[in-house]
Amino acid sequence: MKKISKLSLLLVVAMTSMSSYAIDSDFLLNVKKGKGNEISFSLNQIKKVNVSIYDDKDNLIYTENATGETGILRTYNLDEFPVGIYYLVVENNLKKVRHEIIISEEKSILTTKAISEVYKPALKNKNVANVD
Repeated sequence: MKKISKLSLLLVVAMTSMSSYAIDSDFLLNVKKGKGNEISFSLNQIKKVNVSIYDDKDNLIYTENATGETGILRTYNLDEFPVGIYYLVVENNLKKVRHEIIISEEKSILTTKAISEVYKPALKNKNVANVD
């Protein structure tokens, strides 16, 4: 019985380590291993984001407004992209995160750690003038 529980624990740890996680306090960007020139990621507990892909000269190549009930899961096939470095930008109303995409002849890699994070200020309209 102990061997079965040890084996199942080992299996759970191995399966969890198959994906890499970039954990932020605002949202979780789960980078999944892609096949060939595919990249995949998921955002848990996020219902609406803007996803953009830029080239190394900061030219916008692709953009979409992604929505989901309990989270967002996206997979992109990058077969048509030339070899090079690109950037995946994920933005919600609180923050903008930028990840690097490296495309080679054999495969595409989406970095698990964000290369930049910009928090957006939360502004409230408040009337400070008293009219008597």
